[in-house]
Amino acid sequence: MLTTLRIKNLALVSDLTLELQPGCNVITGETGAGKSIIIGALNLVLGDRADRTLIRSGEESCAVEAVFDTRKLRAPLKSFLDENGLEPGDDHQLVLKRAFTSAGANRQFINGSPTTLATLATLGEWLVDMHGPHDHQSLLHAGKQLLILDAFGGLEKLREEFGELVRRRAALENEQSALIVDEKTYAQQLDLLRFQVQEISAARLQADEDKSVEEEFNRASNAAKLLQLSRAALDALSESENALLTQSGVIGRALAELQRVDAGAGSLVTLHAQASETLCELQSELSRYADKVDVDPARLAELEERLNLIHTLKRKYGATLAEVIVFGDEAKTKLQALESRDAELARLNAALEKLDAEIQAAGKKLSAARKKVIPQLAKAVGKQLDDLGFKQSKFDVAIAAAAPPSASGSDDIEFQFAPNPGEPAKPLRAIASSGEMARVMLALKTVLAAEDEIPVLVFDEVDANVGGETANAVGEKMKQIAAKRQVFCITHLPQVAAPADAHYVVTKLVKNGRTISEIALLDKKSRVTELARMLGGQTDAARKHAEALLK
Repeated sequence: MLTTLRIKNLALVSDLTLELQPGCNVITGETGAGKSIIIGALNLVLGDRADRTLIRSGEESCAVEAVFDTRKLRAPLKSFLDENGLEPGDDHQLVLKRAFTSAGANRQFINGSPTTLATLATLGEWLVDMHGPHDHQSLLHAGKQLLILDAFGGLEKLREEFGELVRRRAALENEQSALIVDEKTYAQQLDLLRFQVQEISAARLQADEDKSVEEEFNRASNAAKLLQLSRAALDALSESENALLTQSGVIGRALAELQRVDAGAGSLVTLHAQASETLCELQSELSRYADKVDVDPARLAELEERLNLIHTLKRKYGATLAEVIVFGDEAKTKLQALESRDAELARLNAALEKLDAEIQAAGKKLSAARKKVIPQLAKAVGKQLDDLGFKQSKFDVAIAAAAPPSASGSDDIEFQFAPNPGEPAKPLRAIASSGEMARVMLALKTVLAAEDEIPVLVFDEVDANVGGETANAVGEKMKQIAAKRQVFCITHLPQVAAPADAHYVVTKLVKNGRTISEIALLDKKSRVTELARMLGGQTDAARKHAEALLK
């Protein structure tokens, strides 16, 4: 649900924060007070085109921010935010912000992170459905209408089964396309794959051998220098005239004599013994190291060749040897498929033929189920339209074969409506009157309240050209829908406003020589006053009528 709407410097609004309620919210006020600014602000923050003439006179920029509680949102919000690099938000809150300047700068944010207008608009389609002379009218799209029909009839399982068959067919077609090529291309692909498979197979690669080969190559290429250095160290330790071990013996004899004269010098003798032992151990290890150093030009050449081969394969087939090995396995699979092309094509053709039969049967089953559901939906919507003043109208769903079938089925459908007797039914999108459109949408929403996934509904001009009992019905139906969705309605009719859970009034006033619009949530007493105004004035009769409506 929408919990907060903040508007700054938009048209007649200077700075406004609107805390909104669950259930049914109505907005009333005198004509020209600025009720449409609320709708305009919501449209902007949901991704509509920015009209810079809406920036409040004398200001350089305007901003709109909307905060949604997403606990009951069915759309895959978390994965969508992850895919677009956006923060998940705190405590199930989603914060959308739109700001633009008179100079042309246009910025939008989701949970504080900059984003694109297209991303904002996608979220807008999940969050809010607007009905009236505005554009967030998802029920006008054929794809959405098909989803609604299937949801109403409980046909989602049949639809998903059909979609899975179509997806499997597409995968088989891709395999088939890869095999159906001209002979020249076929020969070229065979040659290339054979070369790739042979080159990688012949190398007999191990996943991590590049590291060990490189280390051994570095040692082999520096073998002469390693031998020279180890021999020099051994010479200084034990083999030269002034070798350390020879000098150590001289030092040992001197310290032994020192201990005979002074028994307290025993610790020095101990330290010397430890140092001599360390020098002997170093001599032993150096000798072993020098013996292992092998100056072998043939082995060096062999290692260099192996290393060059590894680098060549990595450059051609993958960043790591593991990737090269995987590439080779995939190439081998493709080669086997190409070499047995005729048999593979026969297998794919048989599989496609079988799938086509399954798709045709599943499509007929889904179409038959839809045709059975259509009269039920038309009857349910027709009953709601009758309550809303369309006593002799007709609602229907046209269904035709789709060519080619899609994952949604083998049908194209179109919601159709004829408001007056004797007129042919026309697609909903062709209805000219926004008032008629809004009431048709209200009827559909009442029937489909349980299935619809969009949590916030906005009705503007829903009461156009209605009155009396029809106005009562409009108010009651919005109340019905609000049991499952958050509803906003801008209305001029007290019968529509009275059943609402929350009532806001927009007023226009002059402060410091500037005209501004303000909006306030009414308490029970103030609601009576506002409903009495809508009924024609603050007379006792009007107030009593207002009180009766609220009861």
